[in-house]
Formats: sequence, C-alpha cells, structure tokens
Amino acid sequence: MIVDSDKPFQIVYSIYSHESLGLLIESFVVQIDPQGRLSLAYQNISSANASEFDAGLNKADYDLIKIMDSMSPEVVVKPFIKRGNIRPKQYLEKIFDPKTEDKKTQDAIEEVIEKKRSKIMPLLIGKRLFEMGSDGNPVWKEITVNAERASVLFHFHKNEENTHYWPTIKFKGEKLDWQYKNGYFISNEPGWLVVEGQLFHFEKGIDGKKLKAFLNKKFIVIDKRIEPNYYRGFMANLISQFDVESVGFDINIERGTPEVFINISDLPGGSGKNLFGEDGEKLEEDKIAFELRFKYGNIDFPVQTPSSEKHGASVRLEEGNDSYTFYKTIRSTQKEKAYLKLLRDKGLEFKIGKDALPKTEAFEWIGENEEFLETEKIKIVQKPNAKGKVYNIGKAQISIEVNENIDWFDVKALIKFGIYLVPFAKLRKLLLQGKAEFELPNGEIAVIPASWFVNYSELFNFMEDRGDENSMVLRKHHLALAREMEIGNLVQVTLSRKLERLRDFESIEEYTLPTGFEGTLRPYQHAGYNWLRFLNEFKFGGCLADDMGLGKTVQTLALLAHEMEENPGLTSLLVMPTSLIYNWELEARKFTPELKILVYSGTQRIKDPWRFGEYDLVLTSYGITRLDVEVLKGFYFNYIILDESQAIKNPGSNIAAAVNQLKSKQKLILTGTPVENSTMDLWSQMNFINPGLLGNQNSFKKQFLLPIEKQGDANKSAKLHAMIKPFILRRLKSQVATDLPEKITNVKYSDMTVEQEEVYEEVKNYYREKIISDIQSTGRNNQQFTLLRGLTQLRQIANHPKLVRDDYEGESGKLEDVTYMLQSTISEGHKVLVFSQFVRHLGIVKEYLEKEGIPYAYLDGSTKDRQAQVEKFQENEDIKVFLISLKAGGVGLNLTKAEYVFLLDPWWNPAVEAQAIDRAHRIGQENKVIIYKFITRGSVEEKIMALQDRKLALAGELINTEESFMKSLGQDDIAALLD
Repeated sequence: MIVDSDKPFQIVYSIYSHESLGLLIESFVVQIDPQGRLSLAYQNISSANASEFDAGLNKADYDLIKIMDSMSPEVVVKPFIKRGNIRPKQYLEKIFDPKTEDKKTQDAIEEVIEKKRSKIMPLLIGKRLFEMGSDGNPVWKEITVNAERASVLFHFHKNEENTHYWPTIKFKGEKLDWQYKNGYFISNEPGWLVVEGQLFHFEKGIDGKKLKAFLNKKFIVIDKRIEPNYYRGFMANLISQFDVESVGFDINIERGTPEVFINISDLPGGSGKNLFGEDGEKLEEDKIAFELRFKYGNIDFPVQTPSSEKHGASVRLEEGNDSYTFYKTIRSTQKEKAYLKLLRDKGLEFKIGKDALPKTEAFEWIGENEEFLETEKIKIVQKPNAKGKVYNIGKAQISIEVNENIDWFDVKALIKFGIYLVPFAKLRKLLLQGKAEFELPNGEIAVIPASWFVNYSELFNFMEDRGDENSMVLRKHHLALAREMEIGNLVQVTLSRKLERLRDFESIEEYTLPTGFEGTLRPYQHAGYNWLRFLNEFKFGGCLADDMGLGKTVQTLALLAHEMEENPGLTSLLVMPTSLIYNWELEARKFTPELKILVYSGTQRIKDPWRFGEYDLVLTSYGITRLDVEVLKGFYFNYIILDESQAIKNPGSNIAAAVNQLKSKQKLILTGTPVENSTMDLWSQMNFINPGLLGNQNSFKKQFLLPIEKQGDANKSAKLHAMIKPFILRRLKSQVATDLPEKITNVKYSDMTVEQEEVYEEVKNYYREKIISDIQSTGRNNQQFTLLRGLTQLRQIANHPKLVRDDYEGESGKLEDVTYMLQSTISEGHKVLVFSQFVRHLGIVKEYLEKEGIPYAYLDGSTKDRQAQVEKFQENEDIKVFLISLKAGGVGLNLTKAEYVFLLDPWWNPAVEAQAIDRAHRIGQENKVIIYKFITRGSVEEKIMALQDRKLALAGELINTEESFMKSLGQDDIAALLD
C-alpha cells in the first residue's frame, strides 16, 4: 500500500531474519491513522524515494537509509558473483546450501554484513525499531532502544577442581535478568543485545560473542588441565580490557605516573658518499633507532596502538604452585599521549613509538634537546652494539671567532663534545674528509652533528692551516662568507670600521674625482667610482656588472685617471674584444686625455714588454693576449682589466688560461652578462679577480654548481650570492636610468605555408624517430650533436626552407609577415634593427630589400667596416633598416636611433636576445623601443619559447642561473620539441 506523504507518517526500522544472511534491518515509512497510531499502510523507503518524505527525515535517517540500501542481499552479493549469468538469490542459495556451500565466501559475506550492522546500530538511538512479523508487517513488535549503556562484570571463581566463569549485566544500577529470556544479538562487534523488547549496548564496546554463550547457560567450567593456558591467554586478555571479579586468585590493580625513556641503538645501512662525493662515512644511510617506552613500577611498555589504547591497561601474570596472581597496570593514556606529542613537536615522528634518524642528526637532536629531556625527565638509554661501541650523548658545541689581521683573518675555535675539548685542526680535517665519527679519550664515540657539515663546510674548506691546531687563517676576500655566517649566528666576526663598510655599498665614503678626468658622472656612476676606489684601497678584485649602456667605460676611466695621479709611472692593461679597441681609445682620449695610451694590436705591434712601462694604459684584444701571452706575462701591471669578461667564462679555454698567467697588483672585470649559460661562468671570472674566493674548480662544482643547477638548492645559491656580493656591483637600468623609456615586447606568430609545412613535417619526423629511438637505446648524452643538428634544421625551416634546401621554390609565412611589417614601419618613418642568428636568413631579407629598392645597413661576422655601418644607420635618415647577425651584434654597438627591433628567430639563450634588444635600448634613447619577436606557429620555435620561460629565464639576482638550454633538456622535453 502506498503511503501519502501529504498526510502524517512515521519512519520506522524493522528487523527480520534472512534465510542465509541472518538478521537484517530495513527502513519503512508507515502512515499514521487519525487516532495517531501506526496503520497497516506502509512501504519501503530507500535513497531513490527518500526525498518524497523529506519532511519526516533527519540526517541520521538519510545515513541509515543509505547503509540499508547497501545491506540488501542483492547489493551485498553482487561483488562476489564472478559469472554474469546467475542471479543473487540463486548465488546465495548455492553458497549457503550445505551440499554446495563455500565456507570461505560465506565468511567474507558475513563480515561485510557485520560491518554494516555495526554502522547502523548507533544511529538507531532515538529511532523507532520493530521486529518484523512473519507476514511481513514491519511494525509487528516494537523494541525500545536504550541510549544509556549497560555495564558488564566478568566473574572467575577458582576452586580446587576447576574454575567457573560467567558474566553479569547491570543497567541503570540494577542487575539485568537477561539469561533464558530468548534474547539475541543483532550485532557482535560491538555487541547489541535484545532482551524482552529492549535493545542494550555496553560500556567498553564489549564483543557480543563474549556474552552470547551465556544467553542460555549460567556459567562455563574451565577444566583444571587447561587452566594454565586459559589464564595466560583468554583470562589475561579479558582482565586487561574489562572489569573482572575473582575468587581463588588475586588481581592487583596498579596506577601511577609513567617513567619515560628512549632506547637508542644502531640501525646499520649501506655505503654512502662524503661531502665531496668520495667514499667515506655512511652519513646518509647509517641510522640510530629511537624507541619510546613507558615504565610503571618494574614493568615497561611500548607506545600503545589504537587497539591496545581502547582499554588503556596491560596485564602481567605471575604463576606459583597452582596459584595465579595478575598485575593489572592501568596506564595513563592521557599522559603517554602528552609525552608523545611533546616529542613529535620536537621533530621525532614516533610512528608506533619508533623512529630512526641518520646518525649525525640523531646525536645532534639529543644534544640540542638536552635541557628539554632533563626538564621533562625523559631518559636516553643506549644499548652497546655488537662491537661494544658506546656513543657520547653529551652536547656538541662549537664557538668560532674571526678577527681581522693586516692581510688576513685569524680564525679561532672552541669545540666540545660533552666534557671533552677537541682540537680545531682535527675537527676540520674530519669534516672535510666527510668522516662523522671519532673516538674520545674515554673510549666513547663522538658523532659530528649533521648541521656542522652544512654550516661550516665552506668556511673550513677555504681556511688555511698555519701550524696551530686551534687557529687557522682566512683570506680577506672571504669577508662575505664570514659575514654571512655571523648573520646566521655561526661565528663571531670582529672587523675594522672601514672594512665594515664593504658590507653595505651605500655606506662607502665619497671619493673626489681625479683632476685628470674630464667628464661628469651621473650619481650612480660616481657611486660606482667610489666602490672601485674602496676595492682598490683593500686590494680586492671587482666585477662591475652594470646593465649595458649604464657607463661601465666612463667609471673605469675615472679609476684609471686616479691611478695615474696616485701612482704615476705604473701601467695598466685593458683586454677586450677586437671590435671594442677603437671605442675604448676614443672614450679614453675624450675623458682622460692625459693618459698615455698604447694600442697593442695589429701585425706591426712591437713585442717588447719593456715598452709597456712608457704608457699609463695598454689596450689589447683577447686574441692578441692568447697569441702574445709570453710577452704580456713578462710585465707586472698595476691593473689588469677585462672588458666583456664573459670571454673567459670557460675556465678550460685558451683565453682563460692566457689571462690567468698575466701578473698585476689588482684586477677588475667589466661585463653586462657575467653568467650566460652556467654557474661555472661565474667561477672562472671571480677566480680571475680574487683567486681562491670560490675554492678550486672541482670544489666549486661539487659545493655549488651541482647543488644549484641540478638540485635547485636555494640555500647554496643564497650562500654563493653572499660570498660574491661585496665584489660585484650590478645596477639595472630600471634602478638608475630614469630617462630610459620602457621596452614594449610583442610576439608575432606566423603560419607556415603549405609547402613550408610539408618540408617541416618531413624533417621533424625523421629526427624525432631517430633521436627518441637512439635515446632509449644509448642515452641522451650520446645524442647531443644529432639533437642540435635536428633542432637547428627545424628552426631554419621555420624561418624559410631555403636555409636548408637550395632547390625550394615555395614561400615562407614568416618572411611574408616580416616584409609586410618592414614596409609598415618604414612608411611611418621609423628605424628598425633586424636580428637573426642565421646569416643566410639575413641574406633572404637583404634580397627582398634590394628588390624593393630599400636602402639598409648590414653587419655580420665577416663585415670589415663595422663602425661605418653603424654610423650609416645612426646618421643617415634614409637608412631605416639595419640587418645584424646576433653574434656580430653582441658587443660594441650603440644604436640609439632605432625605435623598433625585429628578432626573426628565438635563440636558445634569452640573454643573447636581451643583448640584441639593448643595442637600441640605451641611455639617450628618447623614443619607446618596440620589440617584435617572430615565432612560427606550431613549430619548434614556439616550444623553445615555452622552454625558455621554464628553464632559462634569468632571475634578477646575479647567480640564480640554470644550465644551458641544451644540457637541461630531458627526454620528455625532447619529445615535446619534436612532437
């Protein structure tokens, strides 16, 4: 009969017995008659129709209905049916039929049903529950659901012959008469008992199986022969969980506050590497195991598990001659949890009461928390290992002082392990060897804390031994390292007031410009001159790394003018790319006309080092330096200055080797891009100006380059930045050149022509199949040349297929866009720089300009009259276009007349693109500089743009760089580029 939801109704729950699955519960909605009684009009309610009766349901009802839906025999059985041609009812009959039964499946199904019963029962409190009649009437007999829990007391009475065992139940303070009353359990875990129309549940979540045996039995007799095993097992477990009354043996209850201790022991591991990647102590693998224990009286216990925590007690049995005494320890679960939380807050995880830390971290943790452990009365107990090794668990302490001397820093240290002093030299040697352990005078083993390897490795590596086991020396140019460690409270540094100023560029004093300098410095340029003078005073090398166009040349000339006046008769050497010699000569004669200058270049140069002494300044090129290194190293210069010093970024190059053989009193480098591809670029240049500042090449690679570039270690990057910061001055245009207009960058996407795309796909498919296949078989490193060749050809085709196929007769989508925009730009009277890294691509554009009769300037690596081409573009208003190859336009150009920059193809390294843009974007520029990057859609160019953003975007800070684009490509990147 259908229930009308617009009339009064009641939600009820009805228990019935299923022939196979036992007791199940269903939900019903029953109509209420005019007298307020439950009528015979009822229907099942499920999740499908529950919303119709929403007015009479609450959250618990919805939860119950959902569980009961999943409890229907059809739903329960469905996951067990392996074949699709048998119905649930037939399957149940087969599984539970004594002739064909499957006991394993029966147990699995019953387990599912029991779990659902356990979820349902607590939700029935406050609901109307009935037993279903044999005719299916869901409200045949009502059962009162008691919200209050009943308590159970188990009784064990031992006599000379056996032991009697039975439970009694109390409800609301009265003993419950529940045996021989046709009672039954709806659920066992925990138990829910129905007796005479009432539903009971129990304190401590007693399992119904422990009571079920007594529904129709007064007690159980335990035979004397099995008493020992029964007492040790079942009875001990029952006493630990529940209340027990005993006769014939004792149960002693113990309560109290636990003693807390941590057992530590060796947990050996495999071989490892020391700080510098060499075989050494197994720092990362060998661990110390921590186990938290709680002791009550003479018994200690491990940390409680969720199951043991339910009863919060532990039981110990003492047996005598036919006598048994139980000791039940009521553990303070609350206090144990509090201790566990305290220790977890201190960094120990203690999963199930156990944890393990690398050995160097373990003893550091103990030492750092010595006061905490003492305050909380937590004892550390160690067990000697198989070799009898005992560790020193006293606190490890280190105190380092750095004091300024005339030419170096004195470094003194006080090192203690517990009560023992350890010589500084010994500890330094162990740490640099990566050895974590050493023996103390009392035979205990001291373990060097892990943080000391992290915090002091650089300092110890750069120090020099002078024979005193408790004192070392540090070169003055490592000032920044000492200062950084002082900020971290790792050392105490004492400096002279003047040297303190190097910490803060702004506090360096103002120096008067030399009288021989004929020019005016902008405020930031004068500040740069002050910095150069300060470095000069302390004999430090420096790197002036201002943005292109900010006047590195004029600041350097001011310094050289001072040197001529302060130290007359001394000669300085300035090395640069050949293309810059003429510019330097012109600028020097303009701003420092009193300087006697020798241009040491050309085939007619006189290779006599004694001639250098006749001049204040010698100008030469990197190429001549490499060729004439034997001549140049025969003279001791005042200053050696390298312009565009990235030329020596590769420490293994011939030019780097040549300049490092030259001798001088001081050194200075000038560059707008001190780091182009790798952090190693930085090492080579910094090692030139301040030898040893960053250690030797191998040490730098292991301590900084690999952690920064391979692992993205921000701490190492910050530490490196701090070490070089005093010796690098870098100002950005945005910081100092307020009259420089903003750059506006646009990306112009071009579509390939049909013929162009056919060529592109053909070449792409060839290289993709070859490279991916070869990578999988021989590895990525073996494919660098093939990969570069393939990507280069694809980039050329994206520009114009003629770059790789002379017989190509089709068009290029990019060329069409470039020529159209050139025409628009020229027609509006603007000047434009056109850059490409491919000379042949410039040649195609040049052919177009000549065909159209458009005049232009042109510059690539083979151009002889560079300056003439620059002047032609700068001074001739009819010349609107300047075609420049990226490499030829990298240095020595000043093209402020241009208002537009066209980058015809993206380069691997965005820094190179930035240099090209800066050709037009210099101080003195009055117009906005608008940049167009031409990208062929769907080509490798578009993917290079995305990878540039992710891999090679250079951050504002000097040393936050990544490896070169090619070295950074993973297999997925290669697959994406060739997709």
